[in-house]
Amino acid sequence: MSEVKPGDTVQIHYKGTLEDGTVFDSSEGRDPLRFEVGSGQIIPGLDKALPGMTLGDKKVVEVPCDEAYGPTNPEALQVVPREGIPDDIPLDPGTMLQVQTQEGQVMPVTVVEVTETEVTLDANHALAGKDLTFAIEVVAIG
Repeated sequence: MSEVKPGDTVQIHYKGTLEDGTVFDSSEGRDPLRFEVGSGQIIPGLDKALPGMTLGDKKVVEVPCDEAYGPTNPEALQVVPREGIPDDIPLDPGTMLQVQTQEGQVMPVTVVEVTETEVTLDANHALAGKDLTFAIEVVAIG
């Protein structure tokens, strides 16, 4: 039976959970995730777990935050004047918004705090700073 190696295209079913058991993503009810092993298409900690697995293998993989979405970056927090945001934009903490950078790129942000004069936005990935657990199953190789 062939083992997964870097460069192989694989398909996996997966369930990703946080330390408290909360499911943050899953392929349940969807097509399996398809990608090339070692190509950087998925988080490094999960990519490293696949070589050596064979078709039908199942594994639980613990991925520390530095091999997932990285630590929380305090520089990704930005305080903007409240007056610069149109009134029709919802600003409840936890609301996901998209902002445009000075270079014209669209970037997702989360509202973390709102005062009468300022809004604090967080551009960190929602899973930054979190250790993740994945239950994976290899369903196709090649």
